[in-house]
Amino acid sequence: MSVKMIEGVVVERVAKLIKIFLPCENKEYIGIPKGKIFKSERFYAGDRVEGEVIEKDTFLIEKIKERKNVLIRPPVSNVDRVLCIVTILNPDFDNYLLDCLLVVYDRVGCEPVIIFNKVDLLSGKDKEELLKWTEIYREAGYEVVHISAKTGEGFELIPKLIKGNICILAGPSGVGKSSILKTLTGASLKTEDISRKRGRGRHTTTGVRLIPFGENSFLADTPGFSKVEPLQFVRKREIPLYFREFTRYNCRYLDCAHVREPGCAVKEALKKGRISCERYKSYLKMIKEFLEDLKEICS
Repeated sequence: MSVKMIEGVVVERVAKLIKIFLPCENKEYIGIPKGKIFKSERFYAGDRVEGEVIEKDTFLIEKIKERKNVLIRPPVSNVDRVLCIVTILNPDFDNYLLDCLLVVYDRVGCEPVIIFNKVDLLSGKDKEELLKWTEIYREAGYEVVHISAKTGEGFELIPKLIKGNICILAGPSGVGKSSILKTLTGASLKTEDISRKRGRGRHTTTGVRLIPFGENSFLADTPGFSKVEPLQFVRKREIPLYFREFTRYNCRYLDCAHVREPGCAVKEALKKGRISCERYKSYLKMIKEFLEDLKEICS
């Protein structure tokens, strides 16, 4: 008589320890891979697995279901949506880092959402800066949300973004990812105050753990970072495909790099203000190109 297999989700993978969450029981188990799986497969947080409960707190993993994607940093699979947390102040906004994240996450098949945290700190020119970048990214084709982990402003929008998805919080250190996670789930993760010298959080989250967040929904914090190199994940010629606003235009040449080619519709759109100069400058920096006449185009 065959045993009916149960589906679970790997919520944590640390060294040889595997923790499995079973939605049907709303309970967590220690996962033990069946011999042949243990030898041939690497497990990631986010893996959907099938198996059976063999003891009170033990789940025998018999099969890993096909993954839709795998992120290397952090090591997590089947990510549906990435909540890219950024701030205008404390730390200062780094649009190039955000643009690098957007390219990488689009490439692996995750849907990025841009979340500006700490909006309670903004007034005057800083608030104008927030509105400027919000317009730029919405025009580029991204959802943008404003929140404050301190006051709770905008938090009612986040559960709607997470519902039915495996989501991760990503962004530089100090933007409040762990504080957001704690406000949403009650989970307490180690955080540090902002470094006075660098304006970034110190010794923040170092691992990945998925936290159940309602029916078939999971949320995870990730380690903070200050640099992402898209060319480590995406071929140079493919990077234009992940600048969403570029794909709206048809250039003379199918393999147009949007730098010096004649008949480039992207550069024409740039001249007419339909593509932001800030985004285009990020693109040139990513592909390590320099345009002498860029100052004239973006004057």
